[in-house]
Amino acid sequence: MPTVRLLIIMAAFLFALSGNAHGALKVVATLKPVHSLLAGLMRGVAEPQLLLGDSQSPHSTSLKPSQIRLLNEADLIVWVGTELEPALSHLLKPQAYRAEVVSLMETPDLLLLPMRDRHEWHSHGQHHNQQSDHPDQSPKPNVYDNHIWLSPENAAAMVRHLTGKLIELDNANSASYSNNSQRLLNRLKTLDRQIQADLATIASAPYIVFHDAYQYFEAHYGMHTLGTVNISPEQLSGARHIHRLRQTIKQRDARCLFTEPQFEPKLVNTLAEGLGVKIGQLDPLGMQLPTGPDCYFSLLRGLADDLLNCLSMEQQQ
Repeated sequence: MPTVRLLIIMAAFLFALSGNAHGALKVVATLKPVHSLLAGLMRGVAEPQLLLGDSQSPHSTSLKPSQIRLLNEADLIVWVGTELEPALSHLLKPQAYRAEVVSLMETPDLLLLPMRDRHEWHSHGQHHNQQSDHPDQSPKPNVYDNHIWLSPENAAAMVRHLTGKLIELDNANSASYSNNSQRLLNRLKTLDRQIQADLATIASAPYIVFHDAYQYFEAHYGMHTLGTVNISPEQLSGARHIHRLRQTIKQRDARCLFTEPQFEPKLVNTLAEGLGVKIGQLDPLGMQLPTGPDCYFSLLRGLADDLLNCLSMEQQQ
């Protein structure tokens, strides 16, 4: 009998060394696209929790007690970073929780693009190398655009990075995480090839977005954006900026203006009035999509489809 008891104790000790000793791994992601990638990685093991709801902006929000409780109980917290989620930056500091807090801006092998200044607006896309009409300011040094998930290459880098983190915390399920990771990477490659082929027909078509959230997508697929309606998510454009945009639309023959589901489209309607430019909608966060492992892929596919529907000449006729 003592031998049996000893074996039970040893088994429990080995389990604690090899994996999460207090049950299923508790993972919290702040944003829906990141949550989706984690849900794919953890498929068949556990379900990650999404911190922010669709009505909560990562730029400015207050957390409910239930959301604070999620953070307190987590083993791993994954967010993007301070520039994108300033409302969370005072909460998600190292050693603030028992969980490891991972900022995806620190992902190895990540492609990082500087934040663009509206006075020096040009696309990183291969089809758009025009000089700015307002070269009086330049992008802020060492301040990078945080919308990193909108590049499938960055998504793949994040998948590899998060796979390693999950295995570190829950080695008992390392095989599941590794297999899920490979399936996700293969699925990303397939979707990327499809989108590349679809967008090739409209890559040179000029358009304007609501706010500067898409340059990783534009850079990867060589899209031709001309500018942004809002200066930033928190700062509305003034009359001077709107006048310049109307001039740009006329002079550069922009085909589309894109709103976003979380913002009032009234400003876009005013901007487009009398110019004959189409109005579409882009959703960089997947706010209108169901959560889960398919969300990220639906998000990228949706962006491509929305661009195609608005920019294709066939749709203009």
